Amino acid sequence: MKTLRALGKLWGTLVHVLAGLCTIWWRFPRMSAAQREAQVQRWAARMLDVLGVDLIIKGTPCPAGPMLLVCNHISWLDILVIHAARYCRFVSKSDVKHWPLVGTLATGAGTLYIERASRRDTMRVVHDMAASLKAGEVIAVFPEGTSTDGLGLLPFHANLIQAAVSAHAPVQPMALAFNDAATGAYSPAPNYIGEDTLIESLWRTFSSPRLAAVVSFGEPQSADGRDRRAWAADLREAVAALQQAGRLPTTSSQDTSR
Repeated sequence: MKTLRALGKLWGTLVHVLAGLCTIWWRFPRMSAAQREAQVQRWAARMLDVLGVDLIIKGTPCPAGPMLLVCNHISWLDILVIHAARYCRFVSKSDVKHWPLVGTLATGAGTLYIERASRRDTMRVVHDMAASLKAGEVIAVFPEGTSTDGLGLLPFHANLIQAAVSAHAPVQPMALAFNDAATGAYSPAPNYIGEDTLIESLWRTFSSPRLAAVVSFGEPQSADGRDRRAWAADLREAVAALQQAGRLPTTSSQDTSR
């Protein structure tokens, strides 16, 4: 049964990815920015349905930019979930740009790429983010800098928060959790952590019974005189509080580099 479920989701995913690529290649050039954003959100929502993931939104997504979204990071699935809840531009590691199929989809969705090991490139991306925020865009970052099992929260890196400081833009904290849709219990199926390969994470997700992705939005914050480090620490506390709304209480946590 699990294998049949997984194969069905795999086939649906391949078909939907192909449809997304065709949209980017042939329809996006004729669409306005607003139409492209709406299409990305619809495509992501449909992909969640193909994968057997229910979307549960708590709180209120920002209606318009400028806004920087900060969120915990669990899985490759996070980007689809956030896009389905609220279109935004993501900041992602530069490797993603060169992944087969995924890179084309990410670039088409407006992703900003960063060389994590390069301080100079970080400064470039912060500058680009600030310019995008000043232009009224919504941008999302994962300030932990890595993925975890979603049961805890790592310290936030403050570098990318500087973009909101420089642009005088608000920041909205948000949190993700993945649960079993039937029981509400925590589900590790989508995790992409530790020694997991992307294929292993994909197969667990394909094989899993229906999941619920809970997206909890907090209240937007202004810097109010805080520097990026103080603000990052306060935002981490806000995200940690939001995590409790999307999962069962637990004390377990796993840290990894991804």
